Amino acid sequence: MAALPGDQQAIQKNVLEMQEDFMHDAHIPDASRPMDHEAARVAVRPLSGVRSAVWIDHDNLLIMVGGAQCRNMDMVDRACDALAPLGDTMGVVVNVQDVTATTSEGADAVLRNCQLPEGQRAFMQSKRRIEALDPATRKAFKAQQGPSAH
Repeated sequence: MAALPGDQQAIQKNVLEMQEDFMHDAHIPDASRPMDHEAARVAVRPLSGVRSAVWIDHDNLLIMVGGAQCRNMDMVDRACDALAPLGDTMGVVVNVQDVTATTSEGADAVLRNCQLPEGQRAFMQSKRRIEALDPATRKAFKAQQGPSAH
């Protein structure tokens, strides 16, 4: 409709919105809004339960929490909300690990891309798992301990 009266500003706005929708649907992070890693660490630090935060690679932010009650998707959501004003969170996977865990399973990270359902990644984003113990080694230990360990 904007094209009929020649409203170039409205046409440009519509094209940009369509491009943004396409990029989001294709799970492509917006390169014009990169996440400032240091600002992101500062933004998540005040969240209740957070002990520290560190980037383990370009896409993965590891948040270490003090207690199993903080190692959950709610913490991932709160971290993503804190990161949203800083850049495009499509390019961010938040990993939450309990530093007080007493088992290897409890020390495994809960993780998710900020804008996608659990298990999905942005375009060209690797699926990295932060586990305290290699799953094959964990399985071997459990098998050696017998049926009571399962």
